[in-house]
Amino acid sequence: MFEIIYLSLAVLLLVLTLAPLSWSQVWWVRGLDFPRFQLSVLLGALLIVGLIVIRDWSSHTAVALGILIGCLVCQLWWVLPYTFLFPREVEDVAEGSDGTHLRIMTANVLMPNHNSGGLLHLVRDFTPDVLVTLESDSWWQERLDVLEPDYPYTVKVPLDNLYGMHVYSRLPLSDVSVEYLIEDDKPSVHCFIELPCGQKVKAHFVHPAPPSPTENEESKERDAELVLVARRVEPEKFPTLVTGDLNDVAWSRTTLLFRKMSGLLDPRVGRGMFNTFHAEYWFARWPLDHIFHSHHFGLVSMTRLPGFGSDHFPLLTELALAPGDSSINNGPSPDEDDKEAADEIVNKAMA
Repeated sequence: MFEIIYLSLAVLLLVLTLAPLSWSQVWWVRGLDFPRFQLSVLLGALLIVGLIVIRDWSSHTAVALGILIGCLVCQLWWVLPYTFLFPREVEDVAEGSDGTHLRIMTANVLMPNHNSGGLLHLVRDFTPDVLVTLESDSWWQERLDVLEPDYPYTVKVPLDNLYGMHVYSRLPLSDVSVEYLIEDDKPSVHCFIELPCGQKVKAHFVHPAPPSPTENEESKERDAELVLVARRVEPEKFPTLVTGDLNDVAWSRTTLLFRKMSGLLDPRVGRGMFNTFHAEYWFARWPLDHIFHSHHFGLVSMTRLPGFGSDHFPLLTELALAPGDSSINNGPSPDEDDKEAADEIVNKAMA
């Protein structure tokens, strides 16, 4: 009986491992991108149990163990880059005050959460140059406006559909545009941020909708928005960053495609996952809030900040312009299959 149960669990985990390797955009398939680390822990535990409990080996147990080992290798292949066991993609740079640094905080506030004081306390403690809030509506805007004496440059898109967005900046913003790239109620903000040294940085702030049974039954809208932003970034030759809640994990095929198409680097590679969601459940946390940047930057620091009542932790990142190319290892680059996949994603969303 144990052998049948063990083999059945192995086959189930095989399905859960293989399903997200497809390009299917069905919400539950794409949702399986998220718990790769948790599945790795489960696979490892089942392997240990099997090795301890099984005394008389049979074809069933041998097949089950083979499946579990294969699945574990596959899951770890996706998540290991986001651990200290993997080489870093972006170099460390020293702290300084030479006008080349940019300190940016992203915070998904969770619209029904009304602990604005908690977020304001974090802003005052950590003094970011730029604060980007997601899910912020008119109620949140009224509370955040107290920052304007110190953060006079703002972009305000208050919405009551969980997709509002606000930017409060100490540094000058220019060429600001609010765009609805795929869905007419899901904004993104695009602008230049002028550093104290005079260098302008192109910034893209995004928050596409997730694939879920309560929102979009497929991920085509999210995936297409990421491709469109990546295509906009790729030809840009000046310092560039993309940040926000992508409603996708760092290791998914769609995020990897975004990185390939944009050419941007991920400072988490070789450093950690920096899981920002879900703030209330330690056992079910994933890196949904991201920052990607061009090779012009090195990393000073990256910190997941304490919670303030939202289901997301804020993410604080300090970048600094590097004198040369800051990439230790080249980021991923697209091949023809990637370009065809990107075309197909956009065409499907636009159809």
